[in-house]
Order: sequence, then structure tokens, then C-alpha cells
Amino acid sequence: MGARVRQIRRRIGNVRHVRQITRAMYTIAATQVVQRKRALVAARPFAEAARGVLADLAAVARREGVVHPLLDGVRPSGTAVLIVSSDRGLCGRYASDLHRRGTELARQWGEVRILAGGDKAYHHFRRGPWPLAASYVHTYDQPSPEVARRMRDDLLALYGREVGEAYAVYTYFRGELAQQVRVERLLPIDLPSAEPRDLLVEPDFATAVDELAHLYLTGRILGILLEAKASEHAVRRQAMKAATDNADELLEKLTLSYNKARQQRITTELADIMGGAEALREEG
Repeated sequence: MGARVRQIRRRIGNVRHVRQITRAMYTIAATQVVQRKRALVAARPFAEAARGVLADLAAVARREGVVHPLLDGVRPSGTAVLIVSSDRGLCGRYASDLHRRGTELARQWGEVRILAGGDKAYHHFRRGPWPLAASYVHTYDQPSPEVARRMRDDLLALYGREVGEAYAVYTYFRGELAQQVRVERLLPIDLPSAEPRDLLVEPDFATAVDELAHLYLTGRILGILLEAKASEHAVRRQAMKAATDNADELLEKLTLSYNKARQQRITTELADIMGGAEALREEG
């Protein structure tokens, strides 16, 4: 009986230790969600405004006979897929859902080049049959324009040479309790339809379209990274909250079992003492 009590006590200590860890990770993830959400909300208007300006400029440029590969496409038939995953685990099905979607697309398209974002994506896709064109391990924990430009340059190095399209697979941040895996085409740039209008452009349409297309692509990739990190921390917060709640429930059950086992041990000891006392009284 004493061994069982000690075993339950050790288990309670282990569960309490795990609960402290999950509770701390929940607090950190909750703080990160607030910070990433603030950065994301600030970045979203730029992408929408730049896309509208680029659409207007592209409409006039096409009227003037200007063709740009980032807008009008190129000949190669291959496809580049940027998987924006995580570097760390303990975030539920966040990484596995992204990898499954990326794998489905790669099997569907066939001739694919993978750009693996995050340690989880790198280790998942390096074992696959598709060439790994680039990897970004522990690169965008803090998303920045420099990281976005690096990804943009890697995509442009493939575009027009090995691939004719580029897509991003990432998790869109719909809210703190809702995230959605999305597939978005990055190249050629998908623009809304716009009517040509009179614009004064310096130095010329070709240069303006090229500069704005590169700027928009950098901003869009940065926006995707911000969406992904906000979603990752939101999912991790939910996972750590569930783990903490499970630990609380298990602690309650273990405490009840411990009290019962302890009471049984005390009852047994009292019975032994009373039996011994009764035996001594009879001998006397």
C-alpha cells in the first residue's frame, strides 16, 4: 500500500512539472499572438494598396504594349512551391496540415521545386522525390523585409528558367480561434482587372512596372510570413491551453486516488494497531 502511495505522489509531481511548462508556453504564445497580430494588421493595408496601384499601372502598360514576365507569365512549365511552416512543434496539427497540402499539390503538378520554410518543412520534404530548391530554417521567427527579399530573389532565380509559376502554401490568420491553410499564386502576379486610364509615369512604364512588381512581391511574401507566424502562435496557444487543462484534470484524478490510497493505508495501520492492542490486553 505504501508503494502505491509513493508512486501516485511521484506521478502528481511529474504532472505538476509538465503543467508548469505548458502553462508557461501558453503565456508566451498568447503574448506572441498579440504582437504578431498587431504587425499583421499594420501590414495588410500595404499589400492591398500596392496591388491596386500595380493593377492600374499594368492596365496602362498593356495598352502601351509593355509586357512584363512577372505579370504576363513565362514559358517553362514547372512550378515552385513555397511551404511556410514552423521551426518548432507543440502546435497541434499546424505543420502536418501544411505539409499534407503541399504534398498533395506536388503530386498533382508533378514537375515541382520545393522551397521549405521552417525546420519542420525542411525535414519533411527533403525525404520526398521533389528537388529542394531552397530552405529557410530558423529564418523568419521575426518576419522582416530582408527575409522576404531573400525568398523573392530565390523564387525569381527559378522563375523563367526552371518554373513558370510559383505558389505559397501557408496558414491564413482569420482570428485567434480560426486559421486556414491557403494556396496563393505568387508568380505570375495575380492582379484584379482594371480599366486603363491616363497616368503620368517617370521614367517610363517598363521601369515603373518592374520596380513596383518587385516591391509588391516582397510585400506580399512578408505579409504571408506574418500571417503564418500569427497563426502558428495562435495554434500553439490553443494546444498549450488544452494540455494545461488536461493536466489539471489528471491532477484532480490523481489527487483523489492519492487521498483514497492514503486513507486505506491509515485505516490498515489503525486496524493493525488495534489488533495488536487487543492481543496484548488478552495476554494480560
